[in-house]
Amino acid sequence: MTLAIDRNDPAIRAYAESYRQAAAGKRRQTLIGIAVFAACIWLSALGAEVDLGRLFENIGRFPNYLWQTLPTLRLSSLGADFAEWYWGLFRWLRLLWQTVLIAYVGTILGATGAFLLCFAAAANLGRAPWLRFAVRRFLEFCRTVPEIVFALIFVIAFGLGPLPGVLAIAIHTMGALGKLFSEVVENIDLKPVDGVTATGGNWWQVVRFAVVPQVLSNFASYALLRFEINVRGASIMGFVGAGGIGQDLIEAIRKFYYTDVSAIMLLVILAVMLIDLGTERLRHALLSLESRS
Repeated sequence: MTLAIDRNDPAIRAYAESYRQAAAGKRRQTLIGIAVFAACIWLSALGAEVDLGRLFENIGRFPNYLWQTLPTLRLSSLGADFAEWYWGLFRWLRLLWQTVLIAYVGTILGATGAFLLCFAAAANLGRAPWLRFAVRRFLEFCRTVPEIVFALIFVIAFGLGPLPGVLAIAIHTMGALGKLFSEVVENIDLKPVDGVTATGGNWWQVVRFAVVPQVLSNFASYALLRFEINVRGASIMGFVGAGGIGQDLIEAIRKFYYTDVSAIMLLVILAVMLIDLGTERLRHALLSLESRS
């Protein structure tokens, strides 16, 4: 059974009118927001000198370049063609392994530095405001400067090789993980902190027994995620002579060794995929252990 609504009822008409006005106001706000957003995009495109005409005029060069990097593989001589494509396989695998090691060592060093600094940067644990301010600004500096810039500076200071790449990744990782770690610390349950403090524990004991057990799994998860990112970053450290597979990649690009470019890129993609799958499983395992505890 349905009830008839008297549309001529003054109360109903007043309610309907207020609803129409509210809906119209919402539409106006949406249209204004879209207009402001479109204007910001247009102004940003002007500032970035985005030329759509030039883009569409030369967009065909990208797939053409990719097509040129593909090797000639024939069923009748597949083995010989593949051997010619990957003529430098052992050298590239060695450089790729060096790239992974650069990312690994840089991640370990950066995560260690972030672990030591994050507690002083956390608002709920840092007792000295000046120290917290200084640590946060230092972490901001570390993650603001691009890794490739740090690598270029260290190449000038220490010479060519993996060391500049390790240092560059370590500094940038420390800045990025330091922020994430401090945010995790700021979201902890303070009851264990109050308990350790009530028993006479000092600041270090509070961190050791009340904070670290709550955040350790999240710290490990973020460190593994950062390792995935650093493997990609280490792949281009060789562009400035900081070791790894990037050195051969940039040489192949500059000298127009098209098939070498595709061969190296395929190895990098496969390595990153395998590392991503492995670290993803580890991160999910850590998170599941944390949810069970």
